[in-house]
Amino acid sequence: MSNKKRSVDVVVISDVHLGTYGCHAKELLQYLKSIKPKKLILNGDIIDIWQFSKNYWPKSHMRVVKHIMGLLANGVKVYYVTGNHDETLRKFVGFKLGNFKIVNKVILKLNGKRAWIFHGDVFDVTMKSSKWLAKLGAIGYDLLILINSIVNFISVRLGKGKLSFSKRIKQSVKSAVKFIDDFEQTATDIAISNEYDYVVCGHIHQPQMKKVTTDDGSTTYLNSGDWVENLTALEYHKSEWSIYHYSKDEFAKQISLVKEDNSDLKSKDLYKNLVKEFKVLQMSQVK
Repeated sequence: MSNKKRSVDVVVISDVHLGTYGCHAKELLQYLKSIKPKKLILNGDIIDIWQFSKNYWPKSHMRVVKHIMGLLANGVKVYYVTGNHDETLRKFVGFKLGNFKIVNKVILKLNGKRAWIFHGDVFDVTMKSSKWLAKLGAIGYDLLILINSIVNFISVRLGKGKLSFSKRIKQSVKSAVKFIDDFEQTATDIAISNEYDYVVCGHIHQPQMKKVTTDDGSTTYLNSGDWVENLTALEYHKSEWSIYHYSKDEFAKQISLVKEDNSDLKSKDLYKNLVKEFKVLQMSQVK
């Protein structure tokens, strides 16, 4: 088998949910080891802080974190876009260390076109409330995040918990289909009003790529899917977008993960490992 990695200009992954039993960390690591990206966009819900358990953090999950840090050390630009399951990181938006940056959204210029990249959880509130609220996104996406945070805070105080697509999707197939349709329409409407050529989301765990045209204009809607059920990502290379499916990638499946060990790391060991890797990253950026 050839060991040559595929070159990719931009890779977008989302909804990995590291720290949960449903995460396919091993498969994700095989995929990441099979490519050579210039930019890696972690589009929300990478580490599942909502469901994080001190008793469950397999070494395979830690290896994904270490590999991403290795990409940073090798000059790959990595954007960590905040999502709802890792919304705690929104306190650190704007933090930058070398090629690593925590953001609420990413706007990229790709071959003369503009791509608007964000997780998408803010639409849970806007679609549940009213259409005009979603339209505020045309004024400022950060305003939607603020509204989302306030509504979730009140919801928790009232004992109803945070809004979660995963709970809603299980109600019925009919409501799930409507939710996805509303989500895609809201995202594309705002993208068109802001004249974005691409709108790239995660959150709903539904990989998708389609051109949307309305009376006001057109845009291409893309969703990176997830690494719990679909095991998908988005790739941009040679001026074209495509949806990556791990199930169809025989090369990635054959990559050997040396000394694969799925035993859990204790919380103290996890902290030490993260601190150690962070220090290594800092030293590599200084050089």
